[in-house]
Amino acid sequence: MRFEKPVPLTQIAKLIGAEIIGDAEGAAAGINEIHKVEEGDLVFVDHPKYYQTCINSAATYIIINQKTNFPPHKSLLLVDDPFEAYQKIVQHFRPFTPFFKPISDTATIGENSIIMPGAVIGNHVSIGAHCIIYPNTVIMDHCHIGDHVLIQAGTVIGSDAFYYNKKTNRDVHYKKMLSGGRVLIENDVEIGANCTIDRGVSGDTIIGAGTKLDNLVHIGHDTIVGRNCLFAAQVAIAGATTIEDNVILWGQVGVNKTLTIGKGAEVYAQSGVGGDLESGKKYFGSPVEDAMQKKKELVWIKRIPQLWEKVMSNK
Repeated sequence: MRFEKPVPLTQIAKLIGAEIIGDAEGAAAGINEIHKVEEGDLVFVDHPKYYQTCINSAATYIIINQKTNFPPHKSLLLVDDPFEAYQKIVQHFRPFTPFFKPISDTATIGENSIIMPGAVIGNHVSIGAHCIIYPNTVIMDHCHIGDHVLIQAGTVIGSDAFYYNKKTNRDVHYKKMLSGGRVLIENDVEIGANCTIDRGVSGDTIIGAGTKLDNLVHIGHDTIVGRNCLFAAQVAIAGATTIEDNVILWGQVGVNKTLTIGKGAEVYAQSGVGGDLESGKKYFGSPVEDAMQKKKELVWIKRIPQLWEKVMSNK
């Protein structure tokens, strides 16, 4: 999540009640998760297992709950509960703001774009030129839609990330992590009916130019979809996944989180993707394998009763 302008570290420290360890003169450009951070960002960490990962990341400012060694060009913000500090920062810089009109006064809509009755356009949404937004579509706050984009009825863009912090006291419970990210839809994208595209937790969910989504497709938070991809109905992609250009996912393909599908890969229907896939290959099965190899395997599986009968008859 990028701030509108860099925020002095002293202001951040005051907001979250933190002690600054190191240089206090800097300014933070934004707050992000560990896999999204850039120089000038804040990141939070609340478990010793991940201290060094965060400290050695690109982040310049680390919200942490214990003093530890760190590079001289970085600073620590010491608090009791880094997770709650993150929540407070998101609430402050991207607060929940209800709107009571179908199209928020703060939304901008480009030339020759059509917003049909029943569509809802949230705060600070931008929609480019020559777009068609069909009835009962919802585009939530801060999302950006490019030019020549078509969004069919019932689709929701920018809903909160399915992202929870697991807490264990006497019982396990889950604390919602506030979503400060956005959804960015690039030019010439088509999105079918009843799709759901979640906003990033602190980064952006991105759908690349020319990509086409069928009905009932789900894209999880912080996922980056490349250019000219094709996803058939009921494809579901978990959070923080990277789908490179020209990838085809056929119906009911399920994709696990934090993996990469290489450029030009094709995954056949009802397959389950559990790990990274190489570029330019065809895949099938659950978990997926090389499609031709998997088809040969299925042929042999069908022959098992015949082979067994032959073995038994030779005894």
